[in-house]
Amino acid sequence: MPARRVALPLICLIAVVHGFAYLIHQQPDWNVSWTDQGGYKMLGHGIAESGEFTRYPGTTPFVAEAIRTPGYPMFVAAVYRIAGESHTAVAVAQILVFTLLCLVVFDLARRLLPERQAIAAALLTAVYAPLPYFAALVLTELWTTFALVVTIAATWRAIHSGRIVWYVVAGILYAYTALCRPVFVLLPVFMIGAGLLLFCRAANWRRETLKWAALAAAVAVTLAPWFAYNKRHFDVIGISPVGIGRPIFESSWQGIWPGRLQAQLTDTAASALSDRDLAIEVRRIAAEQSLDPEPMLRYVTQWREIRKIWETPTDPQQRALARIIGQNEYLRVGLENIRHDLSGFLKRRVVRGQFVLWAAEIPVRHSEINSLPTIVIRLIWLPQVVLFGLACAGAIALVVARQWTAALLLITPLVYVGSVHFVMLTESRQSLPVKPLLLILAVAGGQALIDRARHART
Repeated sequence: MPARRVALPLICLIAVVHGFAYLIHQQPDWNVSWTDQGGYKMLGHGIAESGEFTRYPGTTPFVAEAIRTPGYPMFVAAVYRIAGESHTAVAVAQILVFTLLCLVVFDLARRLLPERQAIAAALLTAVYAPLPYFAALVLTELWTTFALVVTIAATWRAIHSGRIVWYVVAGILYAYTALCRPVFVLLPVFMIGAGLLLFCRAANWRRETLKWAALAAAVAVTLAPWFAYNKRHFDVIGISPVGIGRPIFESSWQGIWPGRLQAQLTDTAASALSDRDLAIEVRRIAAEQSLDPEPMLRYVTQWREIRKIWETPTDPQQRALARIIGQNEYLRVGLENIRHDLSGFLKRRVVRGQFVLWAAEIPVRHSEINSLPTIVIRLIWLPQVVLFGLACAGAIALVVARQWTAALLLITPLVYVGSVHFVMLTESRQSLPVKPLLLILAVAGGQALIDRARHART
């Protein structure tokens, strides 16, 4: 009997149990943390009720959405139409998606690695806590992860079969993944460039170029209606009307203070304190930490002044437009901050930004994170650091062995995520969509190290 016949049902059971454990764990935070959930719920309701992408169905004039893209809200709307507008229904649906993800990871990994390693990768996915952590929340992370891994699997099918139709399917999936998380809009460009570099030869350049061009055309056609939506309502041609202003602004400050201290400063800036009392409170915090208060005062002042731009309007239409204005101001101020201390910014992005992106997930109820002892947080980070190191070993092993298809599918998306988030605010959840690929690489790296140790002994 093949090992997978026993292993895969067990892995699915582990994924379901893990998912429901986090559903129970996360319930107390459903309405008090992760405020982004509210926007996704409103958009899911809008699509389910009216079929239009808006938070305010039935409102005249139509209120277009300036912040979110429609990929994940469409999934939420489908759950609402089938099971009713319930957070629990979305969480249960996402637990099923998480279980399917484990099977897709196995299927992809066995195309690239021996079957036992594919089983190990699927098992790692089932026990990797950040995945079910986000499955319990109405947030795009888990669904985007599933969409991206399916997209990579379709790309393998396209390369393996050489059929144009699979390149078109992969292109549609790349576009849909970008509609779930806009930051992935340039991933197909990276994949096409790497694919042409690795597989295009003098003898087959026309055929190879045609296949990747078909993928690019499918991406463009799939994204065209969304670009038209943004052009019509905001006179912007792009994946998101609001751009990357706020992530640039936040990255200009990230790493200057410890995470908890910056969170405290942000909460203070968001409080109802008057400007005078805000300055007094910030100076008190600085004195308590024996730090210079001036950068802190500059941060909270910038944060509060820009936030006022979109919080002041009460009309939904004006509020949506104010988001764009606010993001432009975030970008301007963020770039000024970076120019003020470019060398310090680059150092923080290398030392702090990349670590946070790849190894600093804390899959504990959000309202309880700040109460965790530092040693507990470090112990939570340690396995993530080990997995990242093993993934690096796996990437090296694939390149040395010239397994170019596996290298393209597993390494390129990780390099892309690390690159695009280098200058933007980094959170660990931003790398979650490519974490299953990292887990596959980690298994390959672990096996490579084991093989090397055996070879050394013999």
